[in-house]
This record gives sequence, C-alpha cells and structure tokens, in this order.
Amino acid sequence: MVSKWTVSAQMALFACTAILLGAVEAAFAEPSEAERRGLIFAHDNCSRCHAIGPVGESPLAKAPQFRTLHLRYPVSDLQRPLLEGIHSEMPRFQLTPSQARDLMAYFKTLEQK
Repeated sequence: MVSKWTVSAQMALFACTAILLGAVEAAFAEPSEAERRGLIFAHDNCSRCHAIGPVGESPLAKAPQFRTLHLRYPVSDLQRPLLEGIHSEMPRFQLTPSQARDLMAYFKTLEQK
C-alpha cells in the first residue's frame, strides 16, 4: 500500500509534533531553585502591591502585574533598578545580587505563560 503522505508532508508533521512536545515539556518542567527562591521573595515582599503570578489583579491598582513587566521592559534591564531602587513610591529594598538574580529568574518564567 502506498502512503498518501508525501515525504515533505511527513517531515512537516514530524517537526510540528516535536515542537508541540517541547512546548508541553517546558510547560510542565520543574522550576529551578533560583526561580523558586524568586517566587518566594516576590510572595514575601511584593505581593502586597503587585500581582506576582500568571493570573490576577494587583492589590494596588497602579502596581504593575509581574506577568506584564516583560511587555514594558526587557526583563534583563530590571536587575540594576532592583538593586538600586525602583521609585520613591515603592518600599525601599536592599536586595543582594543573588536575590536580584533569583527574582529575575522568576520574572523570566512569567514571560512564557
């Protein structure tokens, strides 16, 4: 019996399947230790004002939702302001470099959701 699928169609189907499997695997991947520490830091220090998760509104209306930060700024650009202070309306935090890296790792997980 001759296959109805051409070789190029079979290759395209294989490529689409591989991409979908990769996306599913990424969606269910365990967070790294840095991502977990960043989430804990955000929960303990930021959630009073900001929506820190992939859904929900910020308790303080003018506080941006963390899941939208990557739409406003490249997340990698946020590390320095996190270390130096964002703006006068925010409580002053003195993050260590490792805390800032952990928070950045958590922010990056929100870009993918």
